[in-house]
Amino acid sequence: MEEKIPQKSEIKRACINCGSELLYAPGTTELKCEYCSHTETIFPSENSFEELELKPYLSEMGGQSHSEEITMLHCKNCGANQHVEEHYKSLHCIYCSMPLIVEETYKEEWIVPGAVLPFQIDQKKAHEVFKKWVNGLWFAPNKLKKATLDPQNTKGLYSPYWTFDAQLFANYSGQRGEYYYVTKTVGSGKNRRTVTERKTRWYPASGTINGFVDDTLTKASKQKMGLIPKKIAYWNLKLLQPFDSSYLSGFVTEKYTITLKSGHLEAQKGAYEIATRWAKRDIGGDTQRVSSLDMNLSEETFKHILLPVYISAYTFKEKRYNFFVNGQTGKLAGQRPYSFWKIFFFVLFIIVIIALLFLLTNS
Repeated sequence: MEEKIPQKSEIKRACINCGSELLYAPGTTELKCEYCSHTETIFPSENSFEELELKPYLSEMGGQSHSEEITMLHCKNCGANQHVEEHYKSLHCIYCSMPLIVEETYKEEWIVPGAVLPFQIDQKKAHEVFKKWVNGLWFAPNKLKKATLDPQNTKGLYSPYWTFDAQLFANYSGQRGEYYYVTKTVGSGKNRRTVTERKTRWYPASGTINGFVDDTLTKASKQKMGLIPKKIAYWNLKLLQPFDSSYLSGFVTEKYTITLKSGHLEAQKGAYEIATRWAKRDIGGDTQRVSSLDMNLSEETFKHILLPVYISAYTFKEKRYNFFVNGQTGKLAGQRPYSFWKIFFFVLFIIVIIALLFLLTNS
């Protein structure tokens, strides 16, 4: 069994000028002190991405290698496991805003991330995106707009994902469809006309496909609420950096709650969809059918990676709403509440206008 890697994820760097904690400055390769503005460069890692062999990790022994102990806070309300940096003055769950009790911290093993995608926009920019979106909402409650006044309500989170690589080989059988067109007359009398109808001739097809499947992405966290919408869950993974805990400084880091085994099962579904697309491309023709596909994956590796997102939570009439901003692209998605009274008075205003127009017309 391999030795555990030192606890590098929780190492904090202090400012040499004032002793405050240095925080990662999004969009740069620097750590910055928010009190005296001193900066330090994050030098590129000499290590490449840590692609770990999958099969040993799916066994109990393999899961103990390349792992470390990290201090976690568990949210009893939504189930999220979060490592919160010490500089946060008020500890609340980033997903549901419920208080997190510092005395309930605990140590837990996690597979060390192999890569991290650093934040490219800062909290101020993410808050501006959120505020602009809220101000443009029709019939939004006034309390929602007031909630956008405090940037501290928008927090940065490194969300965990699994990525899988594999050599794919598959035998397939199916049919290749080729279009042909026939002309026929339809209707009668004045409605009689000639139309062209497309039909398909089907031919049996079979073959073999193979290739490399790179970075099949599957989510690694699950909560009762606050799931990151698919609409914004797109990142340019070519910008991934070898894991360096410096990029985590100043942000909440979430521990995976979906196991590697479950993530692998989802990745297999993704690989099957890829194999189906490859088979259709190999069949050719105008359209294709794949009736059977015998897929085999080999040389499987994986990475635990951290991807950036900003989250703002808001409660209206005892219901929780979450707003998400992609920490790389700035794209936003979220649920929104409606103000009953704003809608009521708007409808009433429309009715009054219609009534006045009716009276003026009759007079």
